[in-house]
Amino acid sequence: MIYRSPFPDVDIPVMSLPAFVFEHADRWPNKTALIDGPTDRTLTYAQLRGAITRTAAGLVARGFAKGDVFAIYSPNLPEYAVVFFGVATAGGVITTINPTYTAMELRSQLKGSGATYLVTISQLLDTAREAMTGTSVKELFVFGDAKGATPFATLMPDMADGYTRGVEIDPREDLVALPYSSGTTGLPKGVMLTHYNVVANLSQVNGVEQTADTEILIGTLPFYHIYGMVAIMCNALRAGATVVTMPRFEIDQFLSLIQKHSVTTGYLVPPIVMALAKHPAVHHYDLSTLNDVMSGAAPLPESIATICASRNNVTVRQAYGLTETSPTTHINARTQLLKV
Repeated sequence: MIYRSPFPDVDIPVMSLPAFVFEHADRWPNKTALIDGPTDRTLTYAQLRGAITRTAAGLVARGFAKGDVFAIYSPNLPEYAVVFFGVATAGGVITTINPTYTAMELRSQLKGSGATYLVTISQLLDTAREAMTGTSVKELFVFGDAKGATPFATLMPDMADGYTRGVEIDPREDLVALPYSSGTTGLPKGVMLTHYNVVANLSQVNGVEQTADTEILIGTLPFYHIYGMVAIMCNALRAGATVVTMPRFEIDQFLSLIQKHSVTTGYLVPPIVMALAKHPAVHHYDLSTLNDVMSGAAPLPESIATICASRNNVTVRQAYGLTETSPTTHINARTQLLKV
């Protein structure tokens, strides 16, 4: 017996990840792409693409070559997308690192990935400097300004024309991301994802999700993790949606940002869904714009999903994936809703 999807077949284009994500961005140049939750700083799609182009140009001018590895050791903020897609545009590979890592853990990933550049935030500079010892990292960047590191802004020259000449990406063969997965045994391991891997999964997921450019997503899940990286950052920017970034989850800030920015969509994990279901702080905020909650990364008990759906008048769905599959393999479609 042949089982067929109720959804149309998906075409997977052979193109680089940045080209795919920003394929339709000319439709909404003045629309807000990213909002920094704590500070309200914003980047429009035009500003984001310009910053990505200049970052790629700055990297190439520094001698950054196709296949070189750039490490991001930072919590979520709008510049995360700038460096991620800037490196990818220049033909490089991004290894994303948990910002809670100790110097020893950070050094292990820097060595294993072969990273030659590292960017972080000022609060993590001491750990980053310590971790660089004995690695291939030759320059340390910092978002903003801080003593002992190169400001990331210096990577973005005013003139960036021509930087892509000679940078040819083979989407099926060239790596774009090297996230680390704990797997089931031993130390975390780098997962080699090509441009085509991620483009394919975005195409598959959007064939079901059909994310709209009117959606506003809360970016509380870390972008260093494959879930936040692809399902939130890449998926939202491909669709022309808006992402409100959070450096870490904190219940009152999370709820406040949903209310302040009229967030519609939450790609979350079970502990956050449980907070929406049971935390007393929820009563103090207007979450009426939130209408869709997706839970992933761990099983969500049906009882918690039901309480969350009922309490907040939202749909609650689940998805499953793993880093090696870029990541989503199973997903409840928006037509398969739990709304009580």
